[in-house]
Amino acid sequence: MALRITDECINCDVCEPACPNQAISMGPVIYLIDPALCTECVGHFDAPQCVSLCPVDCIPKDEAHPETENELLEKFHRLTGTASS
Repeated sequence: MALRITDECINCDVCEPACPNQAISMGPVIYLIDPALCTECVGHFDAPQCVSLCPVDCIPKDEAHPETENELLEKFHRLTGTASS
């Protein structure tokens, strides 16, 4: 499932450049994660980079966008234009 940023975000700016899918952008008040682009770093890294770097632990899974590991991997392949195996 995609991730989301909660209102505990302190706008520290570490998550946005760490996202390999460019799913994170500045919203009106805090950073936002586009669920259509978020793969939880599946296909890129072993763990979500934004979660690993966040100093305030404000990036949980987004229950409104449930996805399996396989669905995240398929999204990775669609976004990167690579063939799934």
